[in-house]
Amino acid sequence: MTTKIVSARTVVGMEIHVELATRTKMFSRSPNVAHPDNYDSPPNSLCDPVSFGLPGALPTMNREAIEMSMLVGMALGCRIPDRCSWDRKNYFYPDLPKGYQISQYEHPLCAEGAIDIPLAAGGTGTIRITRAHLEEDTGKSGHELPGGLPAAGSIIDYNRSGTPLLEIVTEPDLTCAEDAVTFGRELRAICRALGVTEGIMQRGHMRFEPNINVVLTLDDGREVATPIAEIKNLNSFKAVHGAIEHEVKRQAEQWLKDGIEMGPGAKSTRGWDDVKQITVLQRSKEDAHDYRYFPEPDLVPLEVDDVWRDEVRSRLSELPMQRRNRYESQWGLSAKDAAALTEVPATAIYFDACAAAAANATDLDDGAAACEAAKWILNAAAKLAHERGVDPHESGITPEQLAGIIALRESGDIGSSAAVELFEALCGCDDDPRVLAESRNLLQVSDAGTLDTWIDQALAEQPQAAEDFTAGKDAAAGRIIGCVMKASGGAADAGKVRARLVERLR
Repeated sequence: MTTKIVSARTVVGMEIHVELATRTKMFSRSPNVAHPDNYDSPPNSLCDPVSFGLPGALPTMNREAIEMSMLVGMALGCRIPDRCSWDRKNYFYPDLPKGYQISQYEHPLCAEGAIDIPLAAGGTGTIRITRAHLEEDTGKSGHELPGGLPAAGSIIDYNRSGTPLLEIVTEPDLTCAEDAVTFGRELRAICRALGVTEGIMQRGHMRFEPNINVVLTLDDGREVATPIAEIKNLNSFKAVHGAIEHEVKRQAEQWLKDGIEMGPGAKSTRGWDDVKQITVLQRSKEDAHDYRYFPEPDLVPLEVDDVWRDEVRSRLSELPMQRRNRYESQWGLSAKDAAALTEVPATAIYFDACAAAAANATDLDDGAAACEAAKWILNAAAKLAHERGVDPHESGITPEQLAGIIALRESGDIGSSAAVELFEALCGCDDDPRVLAESRNLLQVSDAGTLDTWIDQALAEQPQAAEDFTAGKDAAAGRIIGCVMKASGGAADAGKVRARLVERLR
């Protein structure tokens, strides 16, 4: 009788490699390609004897990278031990010039943390962090010359060799692709908020490697676990989601064919084919002993005392989840808007400044002022930013100018369409919002005499609408108000026009 699968439970642990945006590399003074100033550097231009693994070149520890890693570890609730050490991880790739990678094995810099994430199934889940250790990145193999021309063979760029790399490893606490993506986004948000990386996935600043297997419940009541597959070097959340979804299905189908279960020697490493949307076998997965770890003889162990911990901890800023919770609980923003405003740390800081300025410039309470500021940033500012290829905080309008627009709208001195026009005009200039609105004839006219002149004209043009409105048909007011707005060039206060119509016709 054929065994059937009744249900399947997905089990995912994550390994995340974060390139730290230090000024120099992990073990040398060569410029770091992950720093914003160095991304476009020509191949093999950010190198020195340590980067090339030349004989006699000795490593020295990068304090900035160590402190960035401690900061991330603290944000993840990790313990920072008094002592950690360096190890050699031995393997042979063309892009690893020394034949080994300086890493941390038995004594990592950060250990035993956790973060909470919202789950796709509802509620909140805790994702345990096993460790976060420092190491150096490898070089980069390619098959294209600068400019995209095909190379005759494989070529190596050692600019990335020696880049400080923080590897964060979770327990297998994730149970679906959606939660894995949520965790990845939260981790990226934390790292960006702390300023340790730009987090630009396309540049390789963060690379995700999910370890996936499936626990199958069979029709005879047994549970079996499929072998773990590690999917290497995913640099987009779409790829993370697609790789997990495909791998879960593939593993279930594969078990039905061969019945191989999780156990020694059964692990595999796979790559993701983004075109075919499938995972591809690369090799059987190495175990720790395959790397022949041994203590790095050229580096002394690192000792961390309470004074150093406290100094680093003092740099912890408000984390994205904390900020989102504040926006929702204190100011009444929706979860969607709070998430959008905190995606880029500089935009969140800009929003805080705009909310404060709007509260000072109007009679609105803090929550209402923040909500108004959020609307402008997520709509008008985001639209302009998208057109210019920048983030909303780079739209060119100051918090004080945005507050001025909000104040003009709250006082009724400017209409909605005119406010948008004013916003666009203010971007990139230092003008006062009211002064600029006056110079562009954007301020609304509310004088009763002037309004009555335009209303008389509209009533003459729309006699049927006047009759219908008098008879109680409220919708007819729209035709009259439209004529008034046309006659006034958009300068009439539509609310006061409606009020005058009620006074005159009812």
